Amino acid sequence: MTQACQNAIEQELVLCYTAPFLIDKLLKDHVVDSTEEAEVLFSEVKKYLLLASSDREKIWKMYSLRVDEVWHQFILYTREYMNFCDRFFGRYIAHSPSNAPKPEGLDKAEATSFVQFVSKYEELFGSSLPDVWYDERSVRPWRRIFNDQAGSLKVLDNGDSVDLIDSAGTSLLSVNQMAHSALVFISKHAAFYVRELPDDLADEEKVGLISALVEVNLLRVAS
Repeated sequence: MTQACQNAIEQELVLCYTAPFLIDKLLKDHVVDSTEEAEVLFSEVKKYLLLASSDREKIWKMYSLRVDEVWHQFILYTREYMNFCDRFFGRYIAHSPSNAPKPEGLDKAEATSFVQFVSKYEELFGSSLPDVWYDERSVRPWRRIFNDQAGSLKVLDNGDSVDLIDSAGTSLLSVNQMAHSALVFISKHAAFYVRELPDDLADEEKVGLISALVEVNLLRVAS
């Protein structure tokens, strides 16, 4: 059997691994909205671990807070997670503060970019990186949002438009006057649901505004 065939078999075994206990917890804790969503996110956790283990001379960053949360929830089942790691990877894969398994014995390992991550993902799995990896695409009216800069943001009225300004005076986003009250709300709240934005905007407009701020890493989507 060729090495390529062996790798393909091992990859398939990992992706076929099921964790009904984890899926149940994700639903119970409202981390996901459906069993299907839970299965998709868990599948991406397994793919991430496969990818990170495929080249251990690099540090593969975690690019989705939602995928990362499911990984974290899996680790909370200590025995099951340790058995999973030992069975498929021959080692325990820690969830480090950098959100990436650190290569053993390589203190100066190369940290990869998102472009490299996407390229490696497509190479290994033969498909494009799915939307679940882009947190801004998971914004919904009922999704909870975190704002780490709440209280330090300001809203500047320019007449026809309004800007959201950070503590350094940099404009983070410029929108029309319709979103004025929404930006004021965002600037003051550390956590909120998308639907809680002022009613000046329709739900789809609220989602669009929050998605734009998540994309520029100002806001974070809760798992």
